[in-house]
Amino acid sequence: MGKSTVMRIRNSSQKSLSYKAAFVFFLAASQATAVTRVWDTVSPSPDEEILVDRSGWRAVPTASEKWNDPEHYNPENYSLQYSFTGDAAVENEHLVAVFSSAKGKVTIYSKADRTQKKVEIVPLEFRAEPAKIAHLGVLQNSGDEAVLQAVFSREQTDRNVPIVFSFGRKSIVEITPSSSDKGISLLSPIRYGVVPDFLSDDLILDPLQYPSLEALHLPSANVFVGLLEGENDMLTVTWPAGKQRVWLVSDVTQGEPRLIESVGIESDGKSVFLAVSSAPGIWHEEVLKASHLERDISIGWKRPFPAKWITQLLEDNVKTTFTFREIRPEKFWRGGVGFYPYPVWFEGGATFYRLGKKIPPKGKSVVYCLERKGTPASVLTPVDIMKDTLGGQVSNALLDVEGRRLRSHRRKDAVIGAATCEVTDGMQPVFEAGEEAERKEYIHGGVDDMVYFIARQRQRIDEYQDFAGRMTAYLDRTSKTRPSLKPFIDDMRAITQEIILQHDRQRENMKTLAYADELARQTKALTLKRDPGNLARFKDLKMKWRGMGGTQDTLVCKFHTITRKLFQQAGYGCVGGPGAIDVADEIRGLCKQCLRNPDGYEIWPDY
Repeated sequence: MGKSTVMRIRNSSQKSLSYKAAFVFFLAASQATAVTRVWDTVSPSPDEEILVDRSGWRAVPTASEKWNDPEHYNPENYSLQYSFTGDAAVENEHLVAVFSSAKGKVTIYSKADRTQKKVEIVPLEFRAEPAKIAHLGVLQNSGDEAVLQAVFSREQTDRNVPIVFSFGRKSIVEITPSSSDKGISLLSPIRYGVVPDFLSDDLILDPLQYPSLEALHLPSANVFVGLLEGENDMLTVTWPAGKQRVWLVSDVTQGEPRLIESVGIESDGKSVFLAVSSAPGIWHEEVLKASHLERDISIGWKRPFPAKWITQLLEDNVKTTFTFREIRPEKFWRGGVGFYPYPVWFEGGATFYRLGKKIPPKGKSVVYCLERKGTPASVLTPVDIMKDTLGGQVSNALLDVEGRRLRSHRRKDAVIGAATCEVTDGMQPVFEAGEEAERKEYIHGGVDDMVYFIARQRQRIDEYQDFAGRMTAYLDRTSKTRPSLKPFIDDMRAITQEIILQHDRQRENMKTLAYADELARQTKALTLKRDPGNLARFKDLKMKWRGMGGTQDTLVCKFHTITRKLFQQAGYGCVGGPGAIDVADEIRGLCKQCLRNPDGYEIWPDY
């Protein structure tokens, strides 16, 4: 053997050793036990008991573990290709996903409860037909992230459907069909379907209310929340902006409680994300009974963790969102509704309801959470999942924090306040003391406060009237071009007309801005000199001020409630078929534009 040959072998050996040493050092410095692990079950899973006995499972090496293997440390030999002997399973701290080759599905189990499957994922086109996973490849396996591609096929056809599944450290699974004509079906026992909205009220879909419909079509959104049977699991599904179509398939084979058996998604070639959140009592259904009327009722359910827990109850004959308060509130007031006991709150570890004539005990109260409020970092709420999967721009548009801000009717340099009741109550002690002349600037400032307030309220009333006019014009145009939607459009028009009718009924009581200017002149005139008759004259003007302001307060609250009703009914009204979805989306979009930045007299208890 020549010297040059010896040197080449030595250099090659040293080079190989340097590769190995470098990666051993890297592993020692940064590689902990994999948090997202890919497994080979070695033998295909014959039944749903696959998670019972895992003794034969074999871990699929991660990229770093392959580098540390003496047979694979050389970069030229490194490859992520792996041939599964049995089925594949992916596991992290939150879930186990099993890829069943023979059954042609991917099943998600929660680590909180491994005895029951939570979601089954199949290609949309193979939902009703038996299929198989013909090929399974590992695209990435880093220990932090695992990406697998499953190729689904059916023996009767030569159709192959590749779908990519991505897993990270969290409970979120990303599912990416191969092209725009593909979609997925998520099979899960869902009791209620929720289409969240953060500016108005959520849609809560109960399949029992649609006994003749096998499919419930959802208005366009980017988030869906399924409340799973048993009240211990919540499925959150998100998807980016696009032309996706989403519908719920009811289980027609069973009686009560009728469930939603699957979610169908035409994905528009974009990813779909899902996550299952599990905790005892993560949602709850409470039947509201007549015996609850005018009584404090402690129910059996307890929240499993702090969050913004909400429910919908009937207020003014409209489904209205109520946030559970942390302590029992004093009497609650709503413009147009008046005073009533706040209906839902927590006290210690218990959950309480108090329902009455204004918030009657009718139907069912479904309790769930979407947003954080003192929530542990280990718990992902639907909003957390939405932010993680959809990004800031889409999430911010959905949450619309700016649109949820209240507008102010209090002028910048207000002397007493804003509302006519507040200001006139502040003025009365001055007149009772006979000090109206000495405190002329105070009275004049309060009058200017009220004039400003009334003008701003009138502006808001005009916005609702403009909205009703634009909505009516849109519905009229659409009814001509879409005659098949006439019943749906007629229902939407009837709700819209309530805004116009309410305004017409109160027009005389509302008076004019010129009338407010005249009240202002007369009130300021009382400060010209001290007069024993000023108090009586002020009290008469006070009633006129309050009558005018009160009428406007009631109107904006009524308009707000009617607009929320229109938003809701457009969503519920399109579930019977996809043909009305684009019209429902337009109606709901116009409603939300009008509902942004509400007045303090039109907010509802979710604010």
